[in-house]
Amino acid sequence: MNKQTKQQDENRLIQARKQKAKEFLKQGIPIYPNTFLKKHDLKPIVEQYQNLTPEELEQVQTQFVVAGRIIALRSFGKITFFHIQDHTGKIQVCAQKDILGEEEYKLFKKFDLGDIVGIKGTLFKTKTGELTIKAEHIELVTKSLRPLPEKYHGLKDVELRYRQRYVDLIVNPEVREIFIKRSQIIRLIRNFLDQRGFLEVETPMMQPIPGGATARPFITHHNALNMDLYLRIAPELYLKRLLVGGFEKVYEINRNFRNEGISTQHNPEFTMLEFYQAYADFKMLMELTEELFAFLAQNICGSTKITYGDHQIDLTPPWNKLSFYQSLEQIGKLKPEEYQDYETAKNLVQQLGEKVIKGEKLGKVQAKLFDLLVEPKLIQPHFIYHYPTEISPLSRRNEKDPSITDRFELFIAGREMANAFSELNDPFDQKERFLEQVKEKEAGDEEAHFMDTDYIRALEYGMPPAGGEGIGIDRLVMLLTNSQSIREVILFPLLKPEGN
Repeated sequence: MNKQTKQQDENRLIQARKQKAKEFLKQGIPIYPNTFLKKHDLKPIVEQYQNLTPEELEQVQTQFVVAGRIIALRSFGKITFFHIQDHTGKIQVCAQKDILGEEEYKLFKKFDLGDIVGIKGTLFKTKTGELTIKAEHIELVTKSLRPLPEKYHGLKDVELRYRQRYVDLIVNPEVREIFIKRSQIIRLIRNFLDQRGFLEVETPMMQPIPGGATARPFITHHNALNMDLYLRIAPELYLKRLLVGGFEKVYEINRNFRNEGISTQHNPEFTMLEFYQAYADFKMLMELTEELFAFLAQNICGSTKITYGDHQIDLTPPWNKLSFYQSLEQIGKLKPEEYQDYETAKNLVQQLGEKVIKGEKLGKVQAKLFDLLVEPKLIQPHFIYHYPTEISPLSRRNEKDPSITDRFELFIAGREMANAFSELNDPFDQKERFLEQVKEKEAGDEEAHFMDTDYIRALEYGMPPAGGEGIGIDRLVMLLTNSQSIREVILFPLLKPEGN
């Protein structure tokens, strides 16, 4: 069946359902009532009663009052079996003309797949042993005017699934399970941090100066104040202001916005966890991160050994640790003279098919070598630490070697999962690094940091030594649900307008 014929058939079905809805209204049958009061969820019913014998079920006197969407229907004249689905699960229902009465059964027979119905009834088991509700009353709760896709065989078109997530959630139970797990993961993160004395806070999403990351921001305008604002690229500088104010352990789980490309790993709107701890350093955060990931994997997957794509990944601490330069040598197979000499490193990046922007410093070129030669190979958890200072504008310099910072990034399954460092709390050093970023921005780097004089002023009041970390929630959910695209774990990912 070609696309046009399929669309014509769907339009005919929609018109037939709309006509049926009009007929119901003419007969005084409401098609969107709000009078049915559901009392029971389906999954607990199944869990509690599915193992009882038919004789034991006969002793259960409870009348169950349930509601759900009709997802399958088999009619045999005076008796109809159908399945309904609610937010917890599904169950079979048996509608019999002799029990419902002729008028109610006749009306029920006009209901369609996708309609939401309310049911009152008792439990029994069919000859095949399936737990079933024997309906004593059925009423229409919501009329569905559009047919479910492919007779409930599933919504397969990937873009259509993301664009019509509401249908995707109806027909693909595994998709609902991903988002249930996402909610559980975020709740577990909160419990983990709360138990360790962290305070959850909220910081501005519209900021006069975007900071805390190297990214291109979205710009909006506030009419009353007649000023441009930026959707935040990170909450970092506001959270560190709270360290200045006396909070010693803070975290935020919320949205960031970056005006960048869309891929299986990137969505312009995404969720981040950022947390900061006074009197801690990046090494302490490594241990905390290992504990957090192992805790989440154990609770979500039942083990610290998980499957992701074709890989078996072991999240059991401790994890591998390599310095940035060690990783270029041991995993990227580069010699020091290849990545330490600017022209050699630049030529190598270009040979690998990546551009080098005029004015980019050695640290950025080295970072591109890392992205190309090292990152894709980091399948098992790896902490890569001691990044070059010139690509770490908010990180504390290493005391023994000021050309590198006390910073790490965590990589699992060939992608970055976290970024953390001992925080730079020296206002003189921070101002100089901001000025360097301003020069890079003026040279054409749209992702370079802005100068934030208020943040410098905050540091001048004194920020205690601290460690801070950001973890991408979407990528974390991808890892723990074995999802290969970020769009699978975001309910409504950004898409081009239909028809484009």
